[in-house]
Amino acid sequence: MSDTVDLTFDGDVATLTIDRPDRLNALNEEALDDVDAALDEARGDARALVITGAGDTAFVAGADIARMSEMGVAEAEAYCRRGHAVMNAVEEFPAPVIAAINGYAFGGGCEFALACDLRVASERAVIGQTEIDLGIIPGWGGTQLLQRLVSDETARRLIFFGERLDASDAHERGLVGEVVAHDELYDHVDELAVELSEKPRHALYAAKEALNAFHETGGEGAMTIERRAWSGLFGTADQREGMTAFSEKRDPDFE
Repeated sequence: MSDTVDLTFDGDVATLTIDRPDRLNALNEEALDDVDAALDEARGDARALVITGAGDTAFVAGADIARMSEMGVAEAEAYCRRGHAVMNAVEEFPAPVIAAINGYAFGGGCEFALACDLRVASERAVIGQTEIDLGIIPGWGGTQLLQRLVSDETARRLIFFGERLDASDAHERGLVGEVVAHDELYDHVDELAVELSEKPRHALYAAKEALNAFHETGGEGAMTIERRAWSGLFGTADQREGMTAFSEKRDPDFE
């Protein structure tokens, strides 16, 4: 669909691939715009979305350092705002989003993975918020996203030291949900995505909205969103089918 991003569909599963392997899939302004456009295109049709990087080396090696080295304060702020907008679009994508981390995921690439709902890493993956060694800090949400998954102490250590974690260490510290053999990554992620796509669409969307609300509003505000989402599912075809199938001791046939 563009020079930097490829979007494909296999049934109800969409796969968004950052396609800049010559730059280790680093995200410049064009790539950010193309990711945003791909998310818009997939929205409404995809019941599960997989995000990965082209080639066999990098998921997303980070933001484009060559481009950033030319920026002044005003340009940097605009770049930061653009990155935030795209990470928010990933978080707010209605269907579950799985990061298939096939290699390096540093800086903005780590943030891109953290914005997804689920993270599956190849055994070759290496992950980290490495910005400190460039004289900057995470600027696309990493200071906040990390603390959703790991303790405050761990987040501070990862950001202060710019540590690069191999896949097993990333899993042990809670950055990824599971690690699989490199040559099994895409088959395994596809299985997860297909399984998600077969779940009742409206219930899955409501579950994601309620889970996100904990981080966005917390407390009673999040509980209010959960109550509204839960009760709103009653009367849908999938709710009736799911409960009828349970009573009849058969597998449900969702829309």
